[in-house]
Amino acid sequence: MLDNHGFDLWSGGYDRSVQEADENNQYPFAGYAALMNAIYGTVMASAPAKVLDIGFGTAALTAKLYEGGNAITGIDFSTEMLKIAKAKMPGASLLEWDFTNGIPSVLEGERFDFIVSTYALHHLTDDMKVDFISKLDLLAPQGRILIGDVGFKTRRDLLDCQKACGDDWDDDEFYFVFAELKDRLCSAFRLEFHEFSFCAGIIEISNF
Repeated sequence: MLDNHGFDLWSGGYDRSVQEADENNQYPFAGYAALMNAIYGTVMASAPAKVLDIGFGTAALTAKLYEGGNAITGIDFSTEMLKIAKAKMPGASLLEWDFTNGIPSVLEGERFDFIVSTYALHHLTDDMKVDFISKLDLLAPQGRILIGDVGFKTRRDLLDCQKACGDDWDDDEFYFVFAELKDRLCSAFRLEFHEFSFCAGIIEISNF
């Protein structure tokens, strides 16, 4: 599961390490820039929008959305990440909160045009993901959830990637398998998968 202290220590070099992996087409961040740009473009097409970012980290994406005139609310459990994000987005509403405990009660009744989460929810087990998403009753009419993360269309795709990565594979993470998530959520949501590399994609979820 999550290690708050580990993420605090990584906060200073997080963006650079991700960039290097993306540029070299390496697991787990191959396709990172294209994925983030796609989420940015989707939100900005509806700007100004009300956005909730779950696990915003160093605010690599959220700060750009903030600069684009969107109203930002964010939650992250890392004190150091929160400091970095606050410096980039002084007018945003940022909460220190561990999303493994669900959504903070202070957000109950809020409605967002977009709920975004990038490279964060893979810390939840598959059962926890389903439970978490099922309880995200925070979307405005026509709102969308955009989850950009390490993810695969099928379990076979995941297993093929795991085999190819060998010892580099992180056994402590719980990566998205779209087909399985869709089977469990299709009665409540409409789901689509947009692939950006051999190990990354965006899961788009709406209730319309």
